[in-house]
Amino acid sequence: MSYSHHPSRLTHPEWARDAAIYQVNTRQLTPEGTLRAAIEHLPRIAALHVDIVWLMPVHEIGVVNRKGVLGSPYAVRDYYSVSSELGTLEDLRTFVDRAHELGLHVILDWVANHTSWDSVLLEEHPEYFPRDADGELIPTPWWDWDDIVDLDYDQPGVADYMADAMEYWVREADVDGFRCDVAGLVPTYFWVRVREQLERIKPVFLLAEWESRELHDEAFDMTYAWTWNSAMHEIATGKANVDALRGYYAWNDRAYPRDSIRMLFVSNHDKNAWDGTEFEQFGDALEAAIVLSVTSDGMPLIYSGQEAGNDRRLPFFDRDPIEWREHPMGDFYTALLAMRHRYRALDNGAWGAPMLEVRTSDPQQVIAFVRDAGGDAVLVVLNLSDAARDVELRTGPVAGQWRRWTPEVEAAGSGDAASDGAAPAGEQLTLERGDTIALPAWGWAVLVRP
Repeated sequence: MSYSHHPSRLTHPEWARDAAIYQVNTRQLTPEGTLRAAIEHLPRIAALHVDIVWLMPVHEIGVVNRKGVLGSPYAVRDYYSVSSELGTLEDLRTFVDRAHELGLHVILDWVANHTSWDSVLLEEHPEYFPRDADGELIPTPWWDWDDIVDLDYDQPGVADYMADAMEYWVREADVDGFRCDVAGLVPTYFWVRVREQLERIKPVFLLAEWESRELHDEAFDMTYAWTWNSAMHEIATGKANVDALRGYYAWNDRAYPRDSIRMLFVSNHDKNAWDGTEFEQFGDALEAAIVLSVTSDGMPLIYSGQEAGNDRRLPFFDRDPIEWREHPMGDFYTALLAMRHRYRALDNGAWGAPMLEVRTSDPQQVIAFVRDAGGDAVLVVLNLSDAARDVELRTGPVAGQWRRWTPEVEAAGSGDAASDGAAPAGEQLTLERGDTIALPAWGWAVLVRP
């Protein structure tokens, strides 16, 4: 693999270098479902070694054509409000301040494409909305989004209003950026303009819920890797082999800017609510999928409840608070993200090392790669099949001294070696091309140096 030289004119905030991201579903995070209650979870979230907290929309939700009891957070009635369900502007400011004290950065979910049917914008600027021949509002076509109506960016004033509203939250609540809902349905010129406007205040981070290389040029730091998730799901369910992932990585490698960041996830609010939990989606392949999301080229996401092993689909329009508990999944993510922060090879975008594929004896069932930053390197081998395999490493920069990384090794080293920046000890291995690594069904190996 060799990276594309497709240029980007963005400068990512330095704090995104080795960041992982955590999605807060405030409605389901606590029994209270409020921002003030969510503040109590921030130390625990920080302890997972995540760096960016993404808050789902905080604005007042429309009532007209509302879905469920509480409605969709993405049916915004007032862009300058904080929903009374969640709390107050002061509560949001306190949440952000506390996150900053813990070294976290906060991005706010933003819905620029559409509003609720009873939006204050509709009252103040009815000309901002497209209408049919009879003068009636037009709901978003094709999807079942009948609780919202589209905005018309061909109308003068829409872009100004929306950009100023986004600026308001950076100034008034000190948020560090935005996750932008269905970003590809909004004209790209708007996002470029917003980025320039916000950067006059502070360095910001923008995440697009979309998959398009052009969005990286001047607007977005990170886009969704929907294709990665789909490929991994197809493999986990026996509908595809590892070539599906190779297709994604080849596309990402050649078509996207070298410094673009892709968000890799095994769950999020959409996947959990509509398609199933990560346990339903990936089954026995889940652990391997998580390892790949953390070690390959991209930023890993944790969705609220994953660290507690949440095995329920969280409803989208009603309350069903997460049942918090100690769970191996929390320890697994904590160890993986601690390791990810230690190795510069795993940094995001152009900060990190490219993935160099290692061809193996089982090319349809195994994916393997090295990321070598010079000062450190990581070798990852994943058996993405339901049969144990002795995997022969046939090509690539595998020769040399390695140490086997495991969550147990990470946990054992967290109190001593890790505290001074050194890597915790692990089984020493000397590899040459042609050597084999034994992996169980859906098994994985992470080797590191030094």
